[in-house]
Amino acid sequence: MTKSTANVPQSVFVRIRAMYPQLSAKEQQIADYILDHPAEIIHLSITALSDLCECAEATIFRLCRRLNFQGYQAFKIALASEVVNPLQNIHQEITPNDDAVSLADKIFKADIETINDTLQLTKANADQLEKVIETLVKARRIEFYGNGGSGIIAQDAYHKFMRTGIPCQYHADSHYQVMSASLLQKGDVVVGISHSGSNKDILEALKVAKEAGATTICITGYGKSPLVKLADLCLFTTSRETAFRTEALSSRLAQLSLIDLLYIAVSFRRQEETVANIEKIRKSISLKRL
Repeated sequence: MTKSTANVPQSVFVRIRAMYPQLSAKEQQIADYILDHPAEIIHLSITALSDLCECAEATIFRLCRRLNFQGYQAFKIALASEVVNPLQNIHQEITPNDDAVSLADKIFKADIETINDTLQLTKANADQLEKVIETLVKARRIEFYGNGGSGIIAQDAYHKFMRTGIPCQYHADSHYQVMSASLLQKGDVVVGISHSGSNKDILEALKVAKEAGATTICITGYGKSPLVKLADLCLFTTSRETAFRTEALSSRLAQLSLIDLLYIAVSFRRQEETVANIEKIRKSISLKRL
């Protein structure tokens, strides 16, 4: 199977945030200025912006190309359409002086923003999404791998997908991951979850699974990473990092949303079996309640 990462989200702000971890220090400096002064940028020439950011014009042009624009002018036109009619809430930095209500406001808005940004990424990669769903529907067996915080996401995926009737399992231990992966075969599917896309244990597990003949799918942060290069199919999340909130922390909501999407999509295509299994599960769980 082939995968495509050429499709990018339409929002300029989403593109910048999604690519931010892969940008150079100078490119991040320019990106920060753009995010902080979007209305100002649309009136600046590339020379003026290079002076303000104390960088070469070539660096700005390279950033625009990395964001999938033909050049600085095309970038400004796209940005202008969003500044005139903003598509997102600008995230506010959390500070130690925020009271509980302010924290709630900022955290919930950031979470909403993360999910909305990931939705745009998913829509932009619709072909990839359809391939992932079809692969899962046809799977002989599905295994979910994740470490640390991503291990919890893998467990949640297992908790949902057991209802579909497709034999599945999850592993959050790196030794179990490679052991199980080595026993897979053609027709089996592994879903590796890693926000950074550079977790050595997940990379090793997917490599072993791939060598065994299984199809590999990754859920990871948008950008070029070792996991994206290794996996057969990819779904992407994006989130913003602040002083008190790491990307990995906020990305988990986007990861959970993608898992929900995949589960519902697979369930619809295996409706009869899924509904029957849900009824069995409800009856068994009822025995646990007073």
